[in-house]
Amino acid sequence: MPKVHFLDVTNRDGVQTARTGLSKFGKTMVNFYLAKLGVAQSEIGFPFLFHEMPYVRANVALAQAGAFGDLRLSGWCRALAPDVERAIPLGLSHYNLSISTSDQMIGHKFRGKLDRGAIIAEMTAAVAAAKAGGAQTIGVNAEDGSRTDDAFLLEFALAAREAGAHRIRYCDTIGGDTPERIRERFAKLAAATVMPIETHCHNDLGMAVANSVSGALGDLDAGQDAWVNTCVNGIGERSGNADLLSCVLAFKHGFGVADQVQFGDELDLSWARRFALWASYAFDQPLPNNQPGTGRNAFAHESGIHADGALKDRYNYELYDDDTLGPFPQDWHARRGRVVLTGEYGGMAGFRHVMDSLGIDPGEHEDLVFQLVQLCASATGKPLTNDELALIAAYPGELSLLFPGQLG
Repeated sequence: MPKVHFLDVTNRDGVQTARTGLSKFGKTMVNFYLAKLGVAQSEIGFPFLFHEMPYVRANVALAQAGAFGDLRLSGWCRALAPDVERAIPLGLSHYNLSISTSDQMIGHKFRGKLDRGAIIAEMTAAVAAAKAGGAQTIGVNAEDGSRTDDAFLLEFALAAREAGAHRIRYCDTIGGDTPERIRERFAKLAAATVMPIETHCHNDLGMAVANSVSGALGDLDAGQDAWVNTCVNGIGERSGNADLLSCVLAFKHGFGVADQVQFGDELDLSWARRFALWASYAFDQPLPNNQPGTGRNAFAHESGIHADGALKDRYNYELYDDDTLGPFPQDWHARRGRVVLTGEYGGMAGFRHVMDSLGIDPGEHEDLVFQLVQLCASATGKPLTNDELALIAAYPGELSLLFPGQLG
């Protein structure tokens, strides 16, 4: 039976959100949490950009050291051979290569520089470069796929498959697709190409999760695995991307959906709250009270009828158990009253006090861990969380690659 996999794009599309940002150490923590949740793949960023390269090297080293379990790390590149060739030496094994395919983009973005033939030529050359560089899997992105006509979308996808690509990413770039339409298009394209079609849905009409679920069902209708793009807390450009937890919950509990779906990876939602609240803190974006699963009111009842019913049996008014989403974090830095912290300007006494209080032993690398705590706190501009401190203590050598030339 074909299966559903999650490919999270928080570290690529999510960090492109206007009026927010994330440090390279923060992006590393996203990969940490995705691994804990059991997500299949993380699109970790732009390996052809100079300022991403130390971060990519560090995360490849962390993956090799076992910090991210079975999580696969992938790079996003424009479908240009020079971008791919610049990225290959960093050691990533998985890529998504992106180029626009709609007439709107051809006419009003490329403005005569590329036609359909040139788009396919650029894309296939980029796939060839990735294959030559030893890539294990290659996805090809049809940017604005939802506004690309069926005939050219199929021609593009077949050319990608012939060049050696493993998946096609159908990008609903402006968020205009609808569930019935996208399921039909996915089923037709997946059947015609005999390839998984990857969902990438934006939320401009508030339907990113619904479209992602429907697109994935179209893959399953065609007998292909589904790959679903998500972002933590639904962040992303403009109105955001499909929310990771909402998609998982929809596949697990949605009426008429759950019985059709098998997950291709073992998910552990007991990390869901920790990830969602960490991301809210790190991105400085408040989590809405009504955020599915992790919002303050997601399991709150007040009206008389609802309170009475929930007290008698919570399943009267709750679809799934809140305790499956794990505990709310109680981090050291959030303690009230008298507290000693460690950070950018902290000294060794405070550092040791915090680490001892959390039961974290830096061991023989104490000096290096101390320096990394200062650098990471400087990069984030916030007190470090318990999970951040634990990761630094566990993998100081690998994390040192984030800061070339800065450690004494």
